[in-house]
Amino acid sequence: MSMELRTSPHLVSDRSVERIMKHVVLALLPVCTFSVWQYGLSALALLIVVTTTCLATERFLNRAAKQASTLNDWSATITGLLLALTLPPAFPLWMGAVAGFVAIAIGKALFGGLGHNVFNPALIGRAFVQASFPVAITTWAPPFAVHRFSEFIPSTLTLPFMIPNDNAAWIAAATVDGFTGATPLARWKYEHFVYPVQDMLTGAASASSGETSAILLLLCGLYLAARKFMDWRIPVAVIGSAVLVAWAFRLYGGEAFPPIHLVVLSGGLVLGALFMATDMATSPVTPLGVWIYGAVIGVVTVMIRYFGGLTEGVMYAILLGNALTPLIDKYTQPRVFGTRQQRKS
Repeated sequence: MSMELRTSPHLVSDRSVERIMKHVVLALLPVCTFSVWQYGLSALALLIVVTTTCLATERFLNRAAKQASTLNDWSATITGLLLALTLPPAFPLWMGAVAGFVAIAIGKALFGGLGHNVFNPALIGRAFVQASFPVAITTWAPPFAVHRFSEFIPSTLTLPFMIPNDNAAWIAAATVDGFTGATPLARWKYEHFVYPVQDMLTGAASASSGETSAILLLLCGLYLAARKFMDWRIPVAVIGSAVLVAWAFRLYGGEAFPPIHLVVLSGGLVLGALFMATDMATSPVTPLGVWIYGAVIGVVTVMIRYFGGLTEGVMYAILLGNALTPLIDKYTQPRVFGTRQQRKS
């Protein structure tokens, strides 16, 4: 009779990388569906092209490195969906394909693949196209246009390296009253206009494909937190710190600073806090570290919005948080049980 001895731990969880990733995809599907309902064919095409490019790039790099396919871990699918949701619905499809390629090739594979990447791959792709195509990345379209399911937004089908098509005629025929072509953050920064709370909760305001309905994003995030596929402390720290900073500026600066609901519900704060800052490979693992990490992201986001040249700062705040993660983990390691902390001489 032979015996097999193994080291601890001996308890096996039913949670695997594939299962966690699959549930994240399921949580993103309602957001993707709502994006298509808002912007129609252009949003659907952008989701398909970006996600397909991510999957194709992952498979190509697997073959180039003579490795087994990693498509079944769902990570490339999540990268594609998140990246597409951070892009404007009028974004040219070929530029979306470039973003998808960069996200996988540079943001993920260059660092060694899943679990080795330092930065969130979707945000690497988004940062690349924001620097490369600044006009297209700030071109917006009105939600709920009457002909969104029968016509593409003209700039969607722009050929590579050509000037994006003018969307003016499409917008004029959209029968959307009062559309200004700016997001709530941009309208506040340059016009001091405050969108109603209900518009930012229900998706009536113009923004990136997946950033418009805060209430839907929160419900999808609650699903992941309830299933323990997401560390709830990170989004709480991100949103909570943003609220505190916005409240302090509003308290002492008055009308010179935006109201708190505009800071929390507009832009990519909720999407980034729930689905990007919580990336397990790029966020801290220590109990204290996740609170510090989330607080850094929330504070930096508000600082960029208030005092930076950009209207949005979530992407750069999360990338900065990713860069600080190794240091945060290093200096917030809990004391090993049963040992004494050494005093410095």
